Amino acid sequence: MTLLSVENLKVSYGNIKALHGLTFDIAEGEIVCIIGANGAGKSTTLKAVSRMVPVEAGSRMTLDGKDLLRYPADRVVSELGVSHVPEGRRLFENLTVMENLKLATFARRDAERIRPDLQRVFAIFPRLEERQNQKAGTMSGGEQQMLAVGRAYMSGRRVMLLDEPSMGLAPLLMLSMFEALREINAEGTTILLVEQNARLALKFSQRGYVLENGRLVMAGPSQDLLKDPEVKKAYLGG
Repeated sequence: MTLLSVENLKVSYGNIKALHGLTFDIAEGEIVCIIGANGAGKSTTLKAVSRMVPVEAGSRMTLDGKDLLRYPADRVVSELGVSHVPEGRRLFENLTVMENLKLATFARRDAERIRPDLQRVFAIFPRLEERQNQKAGTMSGGEQQMLAVGRAYMSGRRVMLLDEPSMGLAPLLMLSMFEALREINAEGTTILLVEQNARLALKFSQRGYVLENGRLVMAGPSQDLLKDPEVKKAYLGG
């Protein structure tokens, strides 16, 4: 069943066209990745879906049949359950781990689920429970990425949008992060991620889209893209 449907998505920054009519969809429960070079429009795609950037006339986006363009960014989170882990994490660095996690729940209407969800975040990322009273800005990059994902889990997790979740992580931490994301997906969260590490993204996801200069140029099962000669040459190091 299609959960997220995007048709003819166009975004511009002033006179610069960032996205030239993207069309793609994601089924409920899927893990889908978007790969491409720097500047291809990957981050802009996520920002458009989460309503953080305006889209041009003719763009259409629906989530479970609801018109996303009718929802401002805050209601995309609070009413539709779409959370966004941005590139660079964007944590409240002067607040503690616990304060960051609690702030993420301010618009939730299911107060009875907040405590169980918090315990689940601590089960997935035990380090966060250990550091719950530590200020976010004093933690390592890996710990901050755990907190960014945990915060998204607490705010709304029907769909999780992830922008470069492996950025700046050591290889072991990177694998640990993706295993945690797989666990979150197994609980029913649909995941759309953009990732510079194309090989890792394709191994993690079920389907992938290849973005070049704001246009989708290839799509298919991730295993097929991993074997594709053009994808290998351009993004997988030959």
